[in-house]
Amino acid sequence: MTAVPTIGVLALQGDVREHARALEAAGARALDVRRPEELERVDGLVLPGGESTAMWRLARAFDLLEPLRKRIEAGMPAYGSCAGMIMLADRIRDGVAGQETVGGIDMTVRRNAFGRQVDSFEADVPLTGMDGAPFHAVFIRAPWVESVGDAVEVLGRAEGGPNAGRIVAVRQGRLMATAFHPELTGDFRVHHYFADLVRRATEED
Repeated sequence: MTAVPTIGVLALQGDVREHARALEAAGARALDVRRPEELERVDGLVLPGGESTAMWRLARAFDLLEPLRKRIEAGMPAYGSCAGMIMLADRIRDGVAGQETVGGIDMTVRRNAFGRQVDSFEADVPLTGMDGAPFHAVFIRAPWVESVGDAVEVLGRAEGGPNAGRIVAVRQGRLMATAFHPELTGDFRVHHYFADLVRRATEED
């Protein structure tokens, strides 16, 4: 078992530094990933929030899209927040023409589902498997999950308001995703949860 897993952060675009700080607070070693050879050095990967279309185009330009798909298919743990959730979805709604994902989670995600930048908000979300009070989540041009396959566990749903019941956190095996940005809070429970998932995967392999 790797006591201190090395977890990469896809460093093409988005809130990379914030995720790296949160991972290190959760007891992991963070590594920026921009090239296939850097991807090979990590035990798990975070796909950060940002702009999913820019992330996809840059991953294609940096020759990372296929290596990402292959490593995830081979069992590498991955966590996506906001745009990263879109990148891990097998299906997208309201994407731009030709938009591709890495895939891996059997879910349909609607891009910018909660609205534009001005519609950003914060809300408390109870999360399965994470002790303590509901997670105070930050939603910025966030997606939501419209449907999931049988293998997907719903970890959290929006509560209250017109979007009550919308799925905002999921897990499928070694892959997990949230519609919100835990890296922008001082609460590292989501990153602890993912770091533990990576440790267990390393032990199993």
